[in-house]
Amino acid sequence: MTGVKAAGRPSCWIPSTVHNSGGIMSTTEINIPVREAATAASTRLRLGSLTALVIGSMVGSGVFSLPQNMAAGAGPLAILIGWVITAVGMLALVFVYQSLAVRRPELDAGPYAYAKAGFGPFIGFNSAWGYWISAWVGNVSYAVIVFSALSYFFPAFGDGNTWQAVLGASILLWLIHFLILAGIRQAAVVNTIVTVAKIAPVALFVGVVAVAFKLNVWSLDFSGFGNTALGSIAAQVKSTMLVTLWVFIGIEGASVFSARAERRKDIATATVLGFFTCLALYALVSLLSLGILSQPELAGLKNPSMAGVLEAVVGPWGAVLINLALVVSVIGAFLSWTLLAAEIPHVAGKDGTMPKFFGRESERGVPSTSLLITNLLVQAFLVITLFAQSTYQALFYIASAAILVPYIFSGAFAAKLAWTGESYESGEQRSGPLFAGVLATIYGLWLVYAAGPAYLFMCAVLYAPGIIFYVWARREGNQRVFRPVEAVIAFALVAVAMLAVYEMWTGAVSAL
Repeated sequence: MTGVKAAGRPSCWIPSTVHNSGGIMSTTEINIPVREAATAASTRLRLGSLTALVIGSMVGSGVFSLPQNMAAGAGPLAILIGWVITAVGMLALVFVYQSLAVRRPELDAGPYAYAKAGFGPFIGFNSAWGYWISAWVGNVSYAVIVFSALSYFFPAFGDGNTWQAVLGASILLWLIHFLILAGIRQAAVVNTIVTVAKIAPVALFVGVVAVAFKLNVWSLDFSGFGNTALGSIAAQVKSTMLVTLWVFIGIEGASVFSARAERRKDIATATVLGFFTCLALYALVSLLSLGILSQPELAGLKNPSMAGVLEAVVGPWGAVLINLALVVSVIGAFLSWTLLAAEIPHVAGKDGTMPKFFGRESERGVPSTSLLITNLLVQAFLVITLFAQSTYQALFYIASAAILVPYIFSGAFAAKLAWTGESYESGEQRSGPLFAGVLATIYGLWLVYAAGPAYLFMCAVLYAPGIIFYVWARREGNQRVFRPVEAVIAFALVAVAMLAVYEMWTGAVSAL
């Protein structure tokens, strides 16, 4: 959603004023000319807007399902350890984006621009491709969780993967599609409703559950060893990693919008403020829930599991409140991430990273081609969920695994700059940024290991077709397609994807 072209100009479809609270973008002047948008004061985001953007990008559906998602494979001790690891790893990533925003201010297209600048066009392409996959697969998970929540009122929707749910999700998807094509003019009252619907119920949940918290329930089978299916502490901790990553996707939000920041230093401040706000919120939701229901009880809850926990404390109205809040919140997030998912290939098409046709725009300045392709993919995966009976949790695992490539290479790029001294003044301290970059890279690689073969195989299947579009883009620009190392990486990716297809065809591995 940066709308940043190769020269750093904002694309004309981006809102002139952006307030992401609840996932909906305020687009008061969607047809503003490019040059006017680049210079108008209203296009510049202040600290408050940037912080809201970071928090709004992260707080979507994940927080409403944290109690069950975390307890599904871990006991209290492992969940606590998982949050500590996540806090350290994600804080390192926060410092990476903080550092890169200052060190390389000309790179305004977010994570994939860092990968491209540091490690060449093929790695940069795969970072853009992976970020795009994560965004649109994440939108599929949003559609599933919306109708899973609505099943509280209309049981036919089931877990969000019945034919009724898929039909409803498809209608919602194309309503949003045509809304974006027409140009969005969001009223302030809608933005306020979405903001309240997202934050207030979560704050209420934390307050009510904190009062009702029972230490004896929380400490019951603290290690999780009473449930042999959970395995060792290490296995339990691994099971939490993609869950915690999922709820932090969007931490790069201020970096993605760096070209539109009023003050460059606000990008770093907004990222840090957003991170600590969400960390406290997420940890409290998951850990306090373990003081209301035991691990097996939480693991058996239907998502959004926060509704089941609140219902156990205050009765049915608590479940009604959370389910309604989730529906409003996620529809807002669905809209904003549809914008983001369409913008990624659009920007990449503009700067030559992806084929030029992705950069096409409608008369209203909307990236109509990338929007259409993105939503056709979402539609296809919605149909797959019907036949594969895919759940919200399986989908967000895939989305989380897919985004690891841009995250890992963002950390590696920050470490590379600190190691070589590029963009640093002579004698300037580099050990801190170097440590943060290395730690963020190691954290990303640990997440790859924690993801397990099923989701990595699925990601390989989704990444491999991207090579066709990379070759297409390079030939359009009359550029050399592969360097030797890149050719080896491409061959390995195709080989893993073919193995993954075989394993999934035989039923040996299933990610959905």
